[in-house]
Amino acid sequence: MQRSKSTVELGSAFNKIWSAAMFSKFADGLIGAAIPLLAASLTRDPILIAIQANLFMLPWLIFAIPIGALLDRLNRRAAMLMVQTSRVIIGAALATLIITGQMNLIWLASLTFVFGVSEVVYDTATQSAIPSLLNGDQLEKGNSRLQVADTVMQGFVGVPLGGYVFALMAFIPFLGVSACYLVAILLVLTISRDALQPKVDPAAPKRAPLKVEIKEGLQYLWRQKVLLRLVLTTGFIGFCYSMGGATQVLFILDHLKVPEANYGWVLVPLGVGALLGAVTSARFSQRLGRSTALSISLPGSALSLLLCGLSPNVSWFMAACFMQGFFIAHWNILLMSTYHAMIPNEIFGRIHGARRTIVWGLMPVGGLLGGLLAKQDLTLPLIVGGSMATALALSAIRFIRSIQT
Repeated sequence: MQRSKSTVELGSAFNKIWSAAMFSKFADGLIGAAIPLLAASLTRDPILIAIQANLFMLPWLIFAIPIGALLDRLNRRAAMLMVQTSRVIIGAALATLIITGQMNLIWLASLTFVFGVSEVVYDTATQSAIPSLLNGDQLEKGNSRLQVADTVMQGFVGVPLGGYVFALMAFIPFLGVSACYLVAILLVLTISRDALQPKVDPAAPKRAPLKVEIKEGLQYLWRQKVLLRLVLTTGFIGFCYSMGGATQVLFILDHLKVPEANYGWVLVPLGVGALLGAVTSARFSQRLGRSTALSISLPGSALSLLLCGLSPNVSWFMAACFMQGFFIAHWNILLMSTYHAMIPNEIFGRIHGARRTIVWGLMPVGGLLGGLLAKQDLTLPLIVGGSMATALALSAIRFIRSIQT
């Protein structure tokens, strides 16, 4: 008897994307621990820390829509190679500035912003390519594997190692970043040029001008009310998470009194929870239905943010991080599978850019508000952000359960 496509391997092109993601996420973990610690070594001002933390997200607000539209036209593989090369250079530049004693907040902010621009391109290209590589019944399995790569290499390996090595020699994590992205480049090079592109009908009419396609993408999102409400709900939750996370490094170092060398280890339960969430999300979705599973995951993740802010000690915080990782992994995998099922692939880049403009574009605003709250008390960003997120998540349960893909 012939096996269904969902039971066989996901294909060599996807496996190469996944392998590249392993190295990229390891690099993300290194830099995710090293940059906040580097910023904290340059200033203890909560507002400056919050601004620095959200410069990585700011490019989504500025560039996500035009980049998404361009990636509906341009070769996605070439775009991925270009931005991975820029990341190699950024990592080397950060290491050089530290070694030569030239590092300051201006340099750190500038290179973080450029790194964020490269992330907009790479993430949009990757997510736009997934529906070209997988069938609808393979989406959760593929997204789950990508989430596992994110969790294991970033949360288990990159973040703890990045924090520990930074405490020994601050420049080493950034050299590791360059090396990891270089390996990812070599893996992407082995993918055929057209494997990541949507199938185009030869009889299709000539493409409209770029600005017309951007307008069409925005109109599509506006007309699809269920999709729009889902994006807006996710955007507000992201705003609250950014509020809580912008000064988290100061919460851990100064409120919980964790030494720098142990910073990354405190966040390991976040990765443990995310790994467990990633490997159980597909089964959770199959048993309850994707929409019901989403309606449980969102309040769970929101409540965990509030519990982090209420932490009286490190053990409580780590337990809340475990809960947070579990439910966020569920939410991310099921949400991305929902988007892949709802959005036509030929316009996915534009819609992905538009929704990320809303979702991640709100994050710098939330982060700045978090910095202002942290001026008063380092617990306030997590408590206020967690309370707001929990209230919204609970009010959105009925809507999320009604979504049909």
